[in-house]
Amino acid sequence: MHIILLIRKINEMKQPVYHIRKIYTERIRPYMNTQIIKVIVGQRRVGKSYLLYQLMDEVKKQFPKADVLYINKELFEFDNIRTYIDLVQYVRTNRQNKTEKCFLFLDEIQDIEEFEKALRAFIAEDGYDIYCTGSNANLLSGELATFLSGRYIEFKVHGLSYAEFLQFHRLEESEDSFTKYYKFGGLPYLVNLPLEEALVAEYQKSIYNTIVLKDIVNRYNIRQVRYLNDLTVYLADSVGKLFSANRISNFLKSQRIDIQPKTIIEY
Repeated sequence: MHIILLIRKINEMKQPVYHIRKIYTERIRPYMNTQIIKVIVGQRRVGKSYLLYQLMDEVKKQFPKADVLYINKELFEFDNIRTYIDLVQYVRTNRQNKTEKCFLFLDEIQDIEEFEKALRAFIAEDGYDIYCTGSNANLLSGELATFLSGRYIEFKVHGLSYAEFLQFHRLEESEDSFTKYYKFGGLPYLVNLPLEEALVAEYQKSIYNTIVLKDIVNRYNIRQVRYLNDLTVYLADSVGKLFSANRISNFLKSQRIDIQPKTIIEY
């Protein structure tokens, strides 16, 4: 009973205000209400969760009687969904209208162990339209092809384009606006911060550390984190330039950082 009340509360809760990113909703719309799993991937904090909100609103408009379930693994309420078995049981238990198709939205699905087995089971039942997001390297294209061969389509979400940056920040096209975009980048959350160098740099640093430490270091069990950081800084400073593993190794050695070309290639 408590779980059903929780689901009703989540389905009825007021969703956050968001900016519509038409470039993605228009690409995904033709695949709505089909048996193809819509997989939304991209760097952390580029707006994947908010894109799900947009898609949920579209579903509610087009299919007002549809059963909509939303599961976000970053929320404490869903902490008990840890394996594909938990996910299947949760969805089957909490569907409210089993005579209608269930539109299933799964946010940060990579945090559910062997999630692909649950997705295959839902597709086999022919009563689900599935949308899911993932941030880290567990959702690389090659692995998705193995897990869900022929059953999914992948949509890569990026930071804001310049046009979107102007829209989000309510700016007119100008040299000053482009300078801000060039300097601060296109992370959508920046719309909630003053575009001041110190504030933005601190936020960007936190995102960078999360990506490096959680998505890369943990996955590949990298021990020399400092080497990875040094290499990343070098590559970021060399955008648009030709480079090789030997050249990088020689440069880093001149900075008293000893990384062999083989290690650089692996990283």
